[in-house]
Amino acid sequence: MHFNPYGGAAAELAAKLVNAERSTPLIDVLKASDYKPLGSLDARQERDVRDWVERLRQVFKAPTVDLLNDLLAESSTTHYISTHDGRAPHLHYAREDAPTDVRVKAYTAAGLAALFCEDAQRIGWCDREGCDTVFVDTSRNGRRRFCSTKCANRVAVANHRSRQSA
Repeated sequence: MHFNPYGGAAAELAAKLVNAERSTPLIDVLKASDYKPLGSLDARQERDVRDWVERLRQVFKAPTVDLLNDLLAESSTTHYISTHDGRAPHLHYAREDAPTDVRVKAYTAAGLAALFCEDAQRIGWCDREGCDTVFVDTSRNGRRRFCSTKCANRVAVANHRSRQSA
């Protein structure tokens, strides 16, 4: 499925932030995700973004209009068109010179909201019991249930064994 940049890359960044190990500095997650323009995160900003990530987790668990509107209201600043890094004109929800934590919040909130409006079923939480991994379903048919083939296979094997023992 083709997503607009906010429904795709921004929602996927939200999933990466939610899935990141607590011991991994969030700036490293942003760097690995090729998030640009990248600034820095001081200790206060890191805590603030970690609190934000917990709110993003709730969106993946049970996305609602009210929850997403709350995130948008809290994170949105000045909307504008940007052409940074030689890219074609594209929409931003926070100024490029805003602190990284402010930009990450605006970007992820807008991304999840755009994805929700396009197809809310594509905001996913792994169906395997005990797995807390979230994902953005980019499959062609939009029916992904698991975060990975590994989790899907575990469920399939458990179901097979359950049927065999019955």
